[in-house]
Amino acid sequence: MSMSITLPLYQIDSFSTEVFGGNPAAVCPTDAWLADEVMQKLAAENNLAETAFVVPDKTGAADYGLRWFTPSVEVDLCGHATLATAWVLFNAIGVDKEALTFTTKSGVLTVTRGEGDLLVMDFPTNAPRPAPHHEFLPQALGGPAQQFWTAPNGMSLAVLSTAEAVRNLKPHFGAIAKLGKKGLIVTAAGDETDAVDFVSRYFTPNEGINEDPVTGAAHTVLAPYWAKVLKKDELHARQVSKRGGDVYCRLDGGRVLLSGHAVLYMKGEAYIPG
Repeated sequence: MSMSITLPLYQIDSFSTEVFGGNPAAVCPTDAWLADEVMQKLAAENNLAETAFVVPDKTGAADYGLRWFTPSVEVDLCGHATLATAWVLFNAIGVDKEALTFTTKSGVLTVTRGEGDLLVMDFPTNAPRPAPHHEFLPQALGGPAQQFWTAPNGMSLAVLSTAEAVRNLKPHFGAIAKLGKKGLIVTAAGDETDAVDFVSRYFTPNEGINEDPVTGAAHTVLAPYWAKVLKKDELHARQVSKRGGDVYCRLDGGRVLLSGHAVLYMKGEAYIPG
């Protein structure tokens, strides 16, 4: 009879300075990769937007290997779960380094300690291009968009006229699912309510998440778009989901530095049958 294994499991609220804000992610550090099927089942059981699995990288290409799973699929890039993973390694496990490197499906990613307790993620940019308005876009948004763009990572971007329109949007998830395999970012310039450069929301029903609370990967699309519109390379963004969260963006050539806070909500153990 095979033995069950016990795994440490952390739940972190990313892009927030307080619990119950930002975007929750589970982080599971292990000595070696679990079977894909087991990682997917754990992610489904956690039922959070993302569960991150992190193992020491024995190839020497980076410090760790990192993979991300939604409750239904593995994804190529996840910002908030990367932030959560770095927080666990720096603060819970006590890795004594200024920067951590991770091998991922999106190449080698680096997370550095920033000012105060900010963590800074170095991600590739996904500058969007203008696209014909999709036939299902008006149904998805309950009205027209000012502009419609698509990005190299497969995300779509709809630009609305006001931040209030983004905050009050009641999307049609069935129509959003028809826009593409990846999700829809909705954005507008900031206003007096949200004293930031721009606001956004992100919907990805095809990945099992109707609305993601705060999305690092979406900001690899948003930062280059708004940098061009606002003619500035440093941007303060807020994702105006119900939980909400702040993302600090800085363009650096073909990379974007995304900074945020993270906070521990829960630590526990998962029991996996052998």
